[in-house]
Amino acid sequence: MSEGLDTRLRSVIETVAAAARDHDGADPLDEATRLAIAHRDESELTVWLAGEDAFALLVDGDLSLVTHPGARRRGLAATLLDEVIAAAGTEPLTAWSHGDHPAAARLGSAYGWERARELWVMRRSSVADLDEVVVPEGLRVRGYRDSDADEIVRVNAAAFASHPEQGRMDRTQLAQRMAQDWFDPEGLLVAEDPAAEGRLLGFHWTKLPVGSRVGEVYVVGIDPAAQGRGLGRLLTLAGLHHLARRGATEVELYVEGDNHPAQRTYSGLGFTHAAADTHVQYRRA
Repeated sequence: MSEGLDTRLRSVIETVAAAARDHDGADPLDEATRLAIAHRDESELTVWLAGEDAFALLVDGDLSLVTHPGARRRGLAATLLDEVIAAAGTEPLTAWSHGDHPAAARLGSAYGWERARELWVMRRSSVADLDEVVVPEGLRVRGYRDSDADEIVRVNAAAFASHPEQGRMDRTQLAQRMAQDWFDPEGLLVAEDPAAEGRLLGFHWTKLPVGSRVGEVYVVGIDPAAQGRGLGRLLTLAGLHHLARRGATEVELYVEGDNHPAQRTYSGLGFTHAAADTHVQYRRA
């Protein structure tokens, strides 16, 4: 397995990203990018540095561009972006602004990048007074077993076939996520029909980082063939109960800004969204 970027590059990236996170209140690197840094071969990643004050990281056409708060307003982001664009030529480029940062909006506008996607963060400030979980007859909800791995990958691919990131998860990427210190097999809840043993109808993967009281509805995936049976709400609610038992006091989740059915489901379970809790993807026009 690749060990990702070398120590120096990783150190600069982690230092600048941590400073930006603490200053802005949002991590500038998402999980997919962090997994790429840790596991992808260095030849698959491209990094540009402005000393130790800023970096640009390109992974599969997705750009992370971060400046240390103490070095902002010096044009470092624009300089790095010029270098990225020159190297990419006509290849498609996208970039996320985590927390819809105004500086990212200004830079995107200056370079003619369009606002292409929104990702909402929805929160439930308490896990008290949850509805009871009522599992319908002919359905079983249980924790993950090692024998479920292929089915998790299959259901995930079907459920997120049109999703540019989540739908690509394969067995290797599944194993990388499960290798993280927060993984809890009992927190990966699956729904199955006992009469069709081994075939899953859906899953809810919960997340509670070590030492945190804020849980996450990490992924809810329902096999399209099982849609319309209320499995999304059932599995989400079962996961909330699991997080409550683990000691979470609040829960957050991420949902596409245009996924109105999912937003309605989560709103019905007590989740709310504030305008500031929006991540924006910019795309080079």
